Amino acid sequence: MLLATTMTGALVLGACGAGGTESADDASGGSEALTVLVEGGGKAELEPVAAKFSEETGTEVTFVELPYDGLYDRLSTELASGNVSFDVAALDAIWLRAFADGVAPLDDLFTQEVQDDLFPALLQEATVDDRFVGMPAWTNAEVLFYRTDLFEDAAQMEAFQAEYGYELAPPTTWEEYRDVAKFFTQDTDGDGATDLYGTDVKGAVETEWLATVLQAGADGMVLDEDGNVIIDDAKHLEALEFYVAPLLEDQAAPAGAAQVDWAEAQNLFYQGQTAMTRFWAHAYTQTPEDSPVAGNIGVTPMPAGPGGVAGVPGAWYLSVPTATDKQELAMEFIEFAYENNELGLDTSLGLAATQSALTSRAGQEGDEHLQALIDTLEAPATQPRPATAEWQEIVDTVLVPMLQKAVEGGADQQLLDDAKTQIEQILG
Repeated sequence: MLLATTMTGALVLGACGAGGTESADDASGGSEALTVLVEGGGKAELEPVAAKFSEETGTEVTFVELPYDGLYDRLSTELASGNVSFDVAALDAIWLRAFADGVAPLDDLFTQEVQDDLFPALLQEATVDDRFVGMPAWTNAEVLFYRTDLFEDAAQMEAFQAEYGYELAPPTTWEEYRDVAKFFTQDTDGDGATDLYGTDVKGAVETEWLATVLQAGADGMVLDEDGNVIIDDAKHLEALEFYVAPLLEDQAAPAGAAQVDWAEAQNLFYQGQTAMTRFWAHAYTQTPEDSPVAGNIGVTPMPAGPGGVAGVPGAWYLSVPTATDKQELAMEFIEFAYENNELGLDTSLGLAATQSALTSRAGQEGDEHLQALIDTLEAPATQPRPATAEWQEIVDTVLVPMLQKAVEGGADQQLLDDAKTQIEQILG
């Protein structure tokens, strides 16, 4: 079986020892030093910045790598105790609200020039209680990957035109997406069994459905701006019905969707079993060379629903613990990271956070995916996930189980009503 470089594999690597905020003299023989706490895969994004910062300032930068859950636990323990072993931390966006009381405000770094260079959803996400608590280091969003060898095949184009009455092209609307997914669900080797599906349906992750909620025109995902639970409204139901339709109504996605997560969906596409997949933009540069679709992948924004194009940013932020005695130097590092944000584009993930960095490379050979990412992040309907400290619990105990039920039994109002009750109980 072809082994894909999955999102999990790219972002979660091994842990490497403990950090510390010992004196600068102890840490680097007389020069200044910083300790940066980061999830394993995120180190690669920051290494070029750290190397350049060290070269220009003489500051030694030490990374402490932890797996995702270990990083959260370390942050929870140390920020709560006020006894920290790090000076800068890379925080997942969904943690900003939970850890806001333990990190220093970065308002002085967010000049108008900086704010103008950041996508609106990232600015919104970085703000907790009217103060900026994290500087975006890199961001991601789902885009639509499609097989150019299929979409540009003359026989396929002719057959699609005859069946649907319009030209075959990467879908830009929900309706086109379903048409294309149904069309490419085919028996390509003539043995009577389907061996190519138009797309996948992911029941084991929640973010793609949340993006669909925004595409449906909802005022928010799960919660409104006042924290009220709105998961039971008509837009969430419309999004759920569309989300499961390619599987349950169209039979255009592989069975077993309740267990399909990012890794499985990526493998299905890389193995040539799906014609399209909605996936995180970074995967464009990570297609295995031995994949049957290598060199035949196009990228475009996800199809628009009634609310237009929309996505959910997957951003990480740099924050400074209030308990570190190196706040000034830590702030200097974060400002430097912003000013050199484009260095992240040459790393294994190939991601950045600023508009200027992404646009500087969009459209260049090898970076064709960046324009789709920019278009998604700029879309008016794009929003960050709700800023609640209980978000991960809501995802794990409510949203994913609800989606798994939906892909097995269909979308209905009762699923959303039950989810609302559960979420209200979590929020108290």
